[in-house]
Amino acid sequence: MTSEFGALSLVPPLLAIALAIVTRRALLSLFIGIWAGGVIIAADGAETALEIAAVPLVAVVEAFGWIVASFGDDTFHAEIITFTFLLGAGIALVWRMGGSIAIARVATTKVDSHRRVGLAAWLLGLLWFFDDYANTAIVGSAVKDVADEVRMSREKLAYILDSTAAPVATFGISSWVAFQIGLIQDVYASDAIEGETPSAVATFLWSIPFNVYCLLALLMVLIVVLTRRDFGEMLDAETRARRTGNVTREDANPLQSMKEDLGDPVVDAPLLRTFLVPVAVLVIVVMGGAAITGFQAAGVTPGEVVSESGAFIELVDNTDFTGALVWGSFAMVATAVAMALYYDVLTLEESMETVLDGFGIMLTAVSILVMAWSIGTVAEVLETGQYVTGLAEGIVTPALLPVVVLLSTAIIAFSIGTSWGTMGIVTPIAVPMAYEIGGGSPELLSVAVGTVFSGAIFGDHCSPISDTTILSSTFAGADHIDHVRTQLYYAVTVISVSVVVYLLYGFLDLSPFVLVPIGALVLVSLVYGLSEWDAARKEIGAKPFADRPDREVPSDD
Repeated sequence: MTSEFGALSLVPPLLAIALAIVTRRALLSLFIGIWAGGVIIAADGAETALEIAAVPLVAVVEAFGWIVASFGDDTFHAEIITFTFLLGAGIALVWRMGGSIAIARVATTKVDSHRRVGLAAWLLGLLWFFDDYANTAIVGSAVKDVADEVRMSREKLAYILDSTAAPVATFGISSWVAFQIGLIQDVYASDAIEGETPSAVATFLWSIPFNVYCLLALLMVLIVVLTRRDFGEMLDAETRARRTGNVTREDANPLQSMKEDLGDPVVDAPLLRTFLVPVAVLVIVVMGGAAITGFQAAGVTPGEVVSESGAFIELVDNTDFTGALVWGSFAMVATAVAMALYYDVLTLEESMETVLDGFGIMLTAVSILVMAWSIGTVAEVLETGQYVTGLAEGIVTPALLPVVVLLSTAIIAFSIGTSWGTMGIVTPIAVPMAYEIGGGSPELLSVAVGTVFSGAIFGDHCSPISDTTILSSTFAGADHIDHVRTQLYYAVTVISVSVVVYLLYGFLDLSPFVLVPIGALVLVSLVYGLSEWDAARKEIGAKPFADRPDREVPSDD
């Protein structure tokens, strides 16, 4: 399998990513990448001198065709845009009623240090394993103001959100797991190997210990939070926040900023319930709506779900998570408006103005999302994923299978900015490949599935055109490119250890239950070593925060 455009298929996404990182202008960089895709398409069909001269203009037409299509061609995209706007409205209402200030005041009496805030965000992220979008939105909204109180940089908060939300969704009862199990089942059926392999569910369950990057990424967050050691640009960001109190870079462009966009809350004595009740309604409606759609579409009963594993997977596979997110965010807005009227905090007119302001604070994030989806379409048209996968197929051996699948999947995810799209491209190739070269080995099938998950999440974490990365920046209130740049150091560290683990497995045939703990020890050593080296190089403290409340400027010990 290959692309007719060959290496040219890599140009649009990689150009957009490189420009975004260098210029810090995400929207402009993404548009240039989309336009470059249009140039390749237009030039491919140009023959006469006039057609060649018109290529740049035709490319603009192609680019806007892809951008417009990303709004409406995919219902999933429309639902995510609606959810994002509605959640922005809900957050704005909660802010204007003082709910965010109230939760920050209460939380800082107990979660009163940098370490505790980071640990709370990590634990909340683990608990909300059903959906990565809701994870970043709910945890970010709950923790952001508390994080500001203890002078945690927005880059650090965005990293905690991003590197917890997607990895944890690959292990639990989530839309991610249902999607991947469905892909495995389709591959087994289409390749006529069903019956000669374990069930798709069993293959997934056995793949969990081989999903090394996601396991180590979750551990990396915990290590960084507990040790309070940073390196790379994250060390710079944390040092800035500690010394100056500026949780964002001076000339940063956060994807949302409540104080700048919405002004101060309208109450002097905010009530905690103005935060808790709307958020609780959001959670309850999302969970309830997801469960109801699952039971209705799957046609199963609660008793069947408890007693039959197949019925349970059928339930999860048919759950409409994105629809439930829309219903939940609308319920949050409606509840917040009702509370504002009941407590006479806002008039109906002021509430509606706040809703529109809430839409406004999400406009940049939605714009970047649309551009990211558009360049994903460009990569699909140019068959970027097929090109990368075709290159990898020729060098695969049983020992190298994990590393080859991991790196090729990572490159694809980095290039097209979507984990699901990457899994959809790679799984139908990696699973049959593992079956053939492994002689039908069930273990090698699980290795392939685990490494597809790992590579997809790593590429997602490093790519500025990834939707989950964009939303993590949004709900942390961080500059998007600052988030990508600071997280990149940690993601590369984790995948480097993952490659070592996979090589040890491939050549020494050691159990993953032994290798993952080894990888964890290596990760701890790297965090300590890199933080000490980088701090010495920059002549700043490797451990910026003392283990005490950080509302006062801590010393440089």
